[in-house]
Amino acid sequence: MKPRRHSRWLRGLLRLILGLVVLLLAAAAFLLTGSRAQLDGERHVAGLHGSARISRDALGVVTIEGANRADVSYALGYAHAQERFFDMDLMRRLPAGELAELVGPAALDTDLNHRRHRLRAVAAEAYAQLPPEQKQLVDSYRDGVNAGLADLRVRPWEYLLLGQRPQPWRAEDGFLVIAAMYLDLNEDGRDERELRFAQMRAVLPKPVVDFLLARGPDWEAPLQGELSPPPTLPDAAALDLRGNAATPAQAAVLSPAALELALASVDDGRRPGSNNFAVSGKLTASGTAILANDMHLGLRVPNIWFRTRLRYPDPAAPGGQRDANGVSLPGTPALVVGSNGQVAWGFTNSYGDWSDWVRVQRDPADPSRYKVPEGWASFEVHDEVIHIKGKPSQILKVEDTRWGPLLDKDTDGIPLALAWIGDRARGYNLGLMQLEHAASVHDALALGPTLGMPPQNLLAADSGGHIGWTIAGNSIPLRSGYDPQLPADWSQAGTGWQGWAAAEQYPRIEDPVDGRLWTANNRTVDGAALALLGSGGHDLGARAQQIRDDLRARTSFDPGDLLTVQLDDRALLLTRWQKLLQDTLAGQHDQDLDQLRQLTANWRGRADPDSVDYRLVRTFRTEVKQAVLAPFVARVKQKYPDFAWPKMEDPEAAVWMLLQQHPAYLLDPQYRDWNALLLACAHKVVDDLGKQPGGLAARSWGEFNRSGIRHPLSRVLPGFIAHFLDMPDEPLAGDGNMPRVATTGFGASERLDVMPGHEAESLLHMPGGQSDHPLSPYYGAGNEDWVQGRAAPLLPGPAQHTLTLQPAGG
Repeated sequence: MKPRRHSRWLRGLLRLILGLVVLLLAAAAFLLTGSRAQLDGERHVAGLHGSARISRDALGVVTIEGANRADVSYALGYAHAQERFFDMDLMRRLPAGELAELVGPAALDTDLNHRRHRLRAVAAEAYAQLPPEQKQLVDSYRDGVNAGLADLRVRPWEYLLLGQRPQPWRAEDGFLVIAAMYLDLNEDGRDERELRFAQMRAVLPKPVVDFLLARGPDWEAPLQGELSPPPTLPDAAALDLRGNAATPAQAAVLSPAALELALASVDDGRRPGSNNFAVSGKLTASGTAILANDMHLGLRVPNIWFRTRLRYPDPAAPGGQRDANGVSLPGTPALVVGSNGQVAWGFTNSYGDWSDWVRVQRDPADPSRYKVPEGWASFEVHDEVIHIKGKPSQILKVEDTRWGPLLDKDTDGIPLALAWIGDRARGYNLGLMQLEHAASVHDALALGPTLGMPPQNLLAADSGGHIGWTIAGNSIPLRSGYDPQLPADWSQAGTGWQGWAAAEQYPRIEDPVDGRLWTANNRTVDGAALALLGSGGHDLGARAQQIRDDLRARTSFDPGDLLTVQLDDRALLLTRWQKLLQDTLAGQHDQDLDQLRQLTANWRGRADPDSVDYRLVRTFRTEVKQAVLAPFVARVKQKYPDFAWPKMEDPEAAVWMLLQQHPAYLLDPQYRDWNALLLACAHKVVDDLGKQPGGLAARSWGEFNRSGIRHPLSRVLPGFIAHFLDMPDEPLAGDGNMPRVATTGFGASERLDVMPGHEAESLLHMPGGQSDHPLSPYYGAGNEDWVQGRAAPLLPGPAQHTLTLQPAGG
């Protein structure tokens, strides 16, 4: 080929390749932009009774206006579907055990665990038993979701990536979304905590287990009742660790890595929960009460919540027009937390005991039967088909009892069924939507015992200046004849759950004398009320105590003052640990330890991103707690290799007492004395952190504590695409045992500070943004306000886009 002709051929080939690239990019852009929400114009849709309007401000906050709540539910479903359908799909598939059908084998283990609960059947039963007015709202929302999905020019971009098509929204799917919250707030429907208790009690003497799990008084801040007594130190007759050397076989089982993993939950700051506090009108200039709420959950892009304003006629509302502001949960038509103009409400996880393990005795003559009080009953056996993308389906055999499904075995091998309120259809309804119509705190609290949801601390504040607290959730079991912290035999008459608590049995506080209320997943009550609610792993209490004391430090408040409390990152819990570290290092002639002493001597006492002293002291505390507990955990793990320290159980009280009283018989034999243990932990801090680039002086808290707010699919995508989908990975202030809760990928999913009737002066920000579409102007909108803790208005700004929905044929 001649050079000139060859050159022309190459140029033609390059133009062809360039044209193909342009076409591919254009096709990709067409597909990607085709799945964005429609923001303006008019759509005629089936199932709507009157016109409805969806407006959006600069952050994508939606205002939904309609002639009635059913049409508002329809329009909200339409907006949810267009902005969030993929996330809604994940939320319904997770509890149903249907994720693998969408994403493949990587989700199979999750599906197997969740399908045993058969929550899709529970959700269908819950929908079937709804009263007609609630069923109408569910149906309207369902129709709006499916209309919004159908009106996208191209299916949501995540389905293009996965090579899948979205399935229509069903009426019961909203209850699966609520089931996902049950799982998130109730140990994933497993109650491993009480299994660990059983393992501990099968190995360690009772006085030792009671001591290790004791709740001390130092950090408690209940709303009513007394503080817990100090732990009772067991004597050497109960347990003496001296001379307790492990055999070679035991040492092989208990490798340092295995023991470290078993102790990992000792200081885990990721506790699904929230802060919730309120001040009465006598502490505000307007005479109106103020409520603060920040719900602590895993963080993602987009956020779990959807900022929402709902406006519709309501004869009970001021001026006959209901104007409710807050956050909704895509997948449901309810405003979860917010204000209706008269009452504001918010939630924190109550950490009551909502599940129990039941020892199930099979009939030796017929294994298809099990023992019940009246004799023998047959297992219900279900063959659950789990579909897996790209793989053959699997069949999961589920054996169900009258108490719940078989999920595990007791320490002696007896099968265990889990009795859990999340498996009961009664625990699901749309009663939460009635809070939109509450005219006072008294009305709101009266609704608490009727709400079909995971039991929560409900805090309310109203425009008349009143505040109040109760438990929300209609499924508090009445227990009889057994210890609810351990597996029990319910085959004897009068043993087990004997019905449900009546409204008058629910603890309740209205208008406390000092005008302040607070909850932060801590123990709130004692005595009979605590016996009714039980303990599902209450928080240590340091966070609640700090909030309480912050509120008592002021005599006048506005919404910004409550935001300041939410952003309090002072490390009060660690102050005594900093002193302990300094005392331990005093007089030591070791260059590495001397640097640790110097870096922690000037104690600023804050979990600020640039704080080195906070990170070093916090790491020291973790190392010490794990070293103190190691011999006890090792003993249990020798018999039960799967044992790990129970989640949600902070052993701060027991560990601190041991460090103060120095009982030699409860010290790990590898240490000469208790000071040797503390020095070894200090050396481990230096070894683990000091050898990293820059040494100890470069180990700031912000280096470790990052925002980590990621899109669900970014982990399986190339880095440059993941970077485009995820929020900027920024250093964060805060930690677990202070009001400003923040760990990587976890923290305050919103911060609300609202004065009902004065919404224009109220505040709300949240991470992750409104939309799940990376080309949307609302993708990540508002995230930086959340990261920086900046005050942002609750009410939407001026409408920038308006979409009107009209009935088909109208």
